[in-house]
Amino acid sequence: MLKASNLRKEYTAVVAVDDVSLEIGRGEIFGLLGPNGAGKTTTIRIILNILQADSGTVTYDGQPFSDSVRDIVGYLPEERGLYRKSRLLDTILYFAGLRGMKRGAARAEALKWLSRLELLDFRERKVEELSKGNQQKVQFITAIIHDPSLVVLDEPFSGLDPVNQILFMEILRELKQAGKAIVFSTHQMDQAEKLSDTLCLINRGRVVLGGTVREVKKRYGTNSVHVEFDGEGGFMRSLPGVRHAILYENAAELELAPGARTQELLGAMNGRVELRKFELLEPSLQSIFMQIVGAAEGATAPKEVA
Repeated sequence: MLKASNLRKEYTAVVAVDDVSLEIGRGEIFGLLGPNGAGKTTTIRIILNILQADSGTVTYDGQPFSDSVRDIVGYLPEERGLYRKSRLLDTILYFAGLRGMKRGAARAEALKWLSRLELLDFRERKVEELSKGNQQKVQFITAIIHDPSLVVLDEPFSGLDPVNQILFMEILRELKQAGKAIVFSTHQMDQAEKLSDTLCLINRGRVVLGGTVREVKKRYGTNSVHVEFDGEGGFMRSLPGVRHAILYENAAELELAPGARTQELLGAMNGRVELRKFELLEPSLQSIFMQIVGAAEGATAPKEVA
């Protein structure tokens, strides 16, 4: 449905997007990943014709962007785009009207979504009276109320608590089942790993990794040990055979060097921490992200959570 080819956008001091190509089909969730400042939002704005690329093309079912294309797209921007003094229901109806919806149909659809997102009792309140998470819900409704074929979401989980993040993921899967093409950008790898069919990792404006989640993880092999433990685990970074470590509170993901023996690693941990889990798995998307982006930035492993 959506195809972007060789996009480039250069500003005076930086190349924000450098030869980026993407392709997203109907019934697919596409994760556009990368650290802050990687070029994700600029890429999205080019795709939506908000910004003009210096070079490259964007097509929808083979056609360039036009007013008719605009009507089949739903867009949730990273920044808040709501009128803070307006009531919730009025705000949603206003955006629905901009998409050509008749007021009666828009009102029915708005009330359905307000109920689904547990905002029905807030429908007469002003936007500014809501929490950041609830404002994000309202903005999401304005993006999808007109039943778009292509849904583009820039950091959709921003401001949401874990319960509402799960609710959003459920809704995105439902939209996928309904045949929508969904593009979402994020720097949160756990959501990307759970949701994406296909992903693209951008760093410093360039595509550094792409493919299905299965392909990406297979490419990096089954050389990751996931550990859960009680005690102080900082020593795990310097264990023989550990090439890279991501340490959390009482958990770790250890990337092993070629030829490393898991039994030796396990033996080196015994007596230093109380192990609750020791499992050899494919590396997580977070681990892969840290390998690629960390290497590009010359970064060291993140510090253990306090």
